[in-house]
Formats: sequence, C-alpha cells, structure tokens
Amino acid sequence: MTRDGGTFEGRTALVTGGSRGIGRAIVRRLAGLGASVVFTYRESRAAADDLAAEVGATAVQADQADPACLDAMFAPVAGGLDILVNNAAINPHVAIADVNAADFDRVFMVNVKVPALAMARAATLLRDNGRVINLSTLNTVVPAPGSALYIASKGALEQFTAVAAREFGPRGITVNTVSPGATDTDLLRASNPPEALERNAALTALRRLGQPDDIAAVVAFLAGPDSGWITGQNIRATGGLLV
Repeated sequence: MTRDGGTFEGRTALVTGGSRGIGRAIVRRLAGLGASVVFTYRESRAAADDLAAEVGATAVQADQADPACLDAMFAPVAGGLDILVNNAAINPHVAIADVNAADFDRVFMVNVKVPALAMARAATLLRDNGRVINLSTLNTVVPAPGSALYIASKGALEQFTAVAAREFGPRGITVNTVSPGATDTDLLRASNPPEALERNAALTALRRLGQPDDIAAVVAFLAGPDSGWITGQNIRATGGLLV
C-alpha cells in the first residue's frame, strides 16, 4: 500500500472490529499514515487476512462477547501503545417489549464492558500523548425504535469517554468519541431498504450518505498530533444530519 505520509511513523495503533466497514477504513487510514496497526476481527477471517496483507497490519481474532478476548487483543501491543480505537460493536434490532436478559448482557458486554476494560488495560500501555477514540452513534441523540439496547450501550461508552478524558489527561492522553450518522456500509444496506437510505441522504446538509472513509478521516485527525487540545468531546460526523 502506498503511504500517504509519515504522520504516524513509529506509532502503534490497536483498532477493534477492523475487518470491514468503518473499522476497515480506519485501519487503512492509520496504516497509510505510517502507523503499525493491530486490528481485531470476530469471524471474517478472509477479509481480515486480505486487509492485513494489503496494509501490512496484524489481524487478531477476538470475540468481544467474551472478555477473555482482551488477552489476545493486547498481546501484539504489549511493548507499548499510542492509539486505541474502540470500534467493534453489535446492533440487534429488538423492541423494548422483547428485550431479554441474554440480549441485554450480550450487547452491553460487546459494546460497553469490553471497550471499557480495553481502556483500563490500555491505561498502562499508552505512551504519553497517546490517543483513545471510541465509536458511538448519532442515535444517542436521535433515537430510533428497536435500538434501545444499542443506544443505551453507546451512551454508556460516551460517559466512559468523558471520565477517561479527565483521568488520562495529566499524561497528555486525549480521549474522544466519534458518532457517525448514516454511513454506507454493507451492514447499513443489509438492514435498511433503499428508500430509507434515500431519505437519510436527503436529510443531511451534504445530501449524501457518509462513507467509511469520511469517518476514518475524523478518527485519524483525533489520533494525530494536531488534535492535542481536543479531549472529552463527542464529534458527530453526520454530514449535517444533525446541526
């Protein structure tokens, strides 16, 4: 892969859920800027191997439904870490009336508990002036039916972000949230009819769906040297879906 520059040369990044969609774009962007990238995947082995070969990254299989996955996630970065991106998440469509204990536990394990424990583990590995970026969603302020578990879990992650910004700040480590709006991924297209995608695009100020690279660009900025005075913030990367 042709590198875009040396902005992140000598820096190590860990990206969860990096084999497809937004996570894949983030891995490509950080690697293209010179970072040594480790990324996790749950089951898309072929996609993960292709991406790892393309950008020279390291792929690690890790299912965040089990917190024991943290050992595998962090093993390749035991020597030190500069950037943590908590991207992996699940979003089952379940009405509140149909929520059960198993649904609740699984969503909060994958979307909150393991990302929070990843931040805890990263706290001892992050070098001074490191970066933590957590992926949330516009839906924490624009709720939709059937998404209570997902939204609540992401809202909890946003609060971990805010507190971590205070706790990690004395070492120059910034902690921020990026909340994408409707982003054109395979998952979005699989879970929405074409007319819904058209409506979402029409509602944005820029009159289009977001692309994974749009979100990756925001993450890369927050991971880079020019964002050192931004911490504890929630950047809503929505193309003006919410203004």
